[in-house]
Amino acid sequence: MQRLRDELLEVLQAVIPIVLVIVLLEIFVLRASPAELLHFLLGSGMVILGIALFLFGVKSGILPMGEAIGSELPARGSLTLVVIAVFLFGFFATVAEPDVRVLSNMVDTVSGGGIAQGPLIVVIGVSVGFFAAVGVLRIVAGVPIGYLFAAGYGLVLLLAFITPPAFLAVAFDAGGVTTGPLTVPVILALGAGVSRVLAGRSPITDGFGLIGLASIGPILGVMAMGVFFF
Repeated sequence: MQRLRDELLEVLQAVIPIVLVIVLLEIFVLRASPAELLHFLLGSGMVILGIALFLFGVKSGILPMGEAIGSELPARGSLTLVVIAVFLFGFFATVAEPDVRVLSNMVDTVSGGGIAQGPLIVVIGVSVGFFAAVGVLRIVAGVPIGYLFAAGYGLVLLLAFITPPAFLAVAFDAGGVTTGPLTVPVILALGAGVSRVLAGRSPITDGFGLIGLASIGPILGVMAMGVFFF
């Protein structure tokens, strides 16, 4: 219970200033009614409790399990198994990511169905899973992460010249929403677990960077979606 109280305190410290600013704006700018203020405060309370419970669950379950899986997979001696498992974790964590669903729903609504929600979610999920797997292969092979960043963002710059403007804007937002509260703990824990059991690999220098690589995936994936299918 002490850990849950600590998480609740941290969330309160982070959220209360935002709540106060919005309350002041609603009172002095929007002239909100007491009922509207009450609804907002009730919703804010649910958000605070929900985030605290989520963070508690992440630190109690997802992070330890992710590290355990990341540590155990290389011990099985099958690189193929490691790559497939990391791809699947990256894909399903991204598909379940609330930020990804918010973005895809907004894009579907604004485009009038021109960029459908379902295909967009699949493209983003596959892209994150693929680049997360590439990131783990980098840890195994000992390739400097700077090379992958240079190649990835170099390709982003090249595709930017031929990608339709609508997809270009969506692509960079897609790269941002994948760094959400569900995807990040899973991928970080896997990377730390894999690097910890490999001889000569540092959890700091080799275990991190997967999120940065995974964020390149949706940018390239959505750009390619616009170039080849629209």
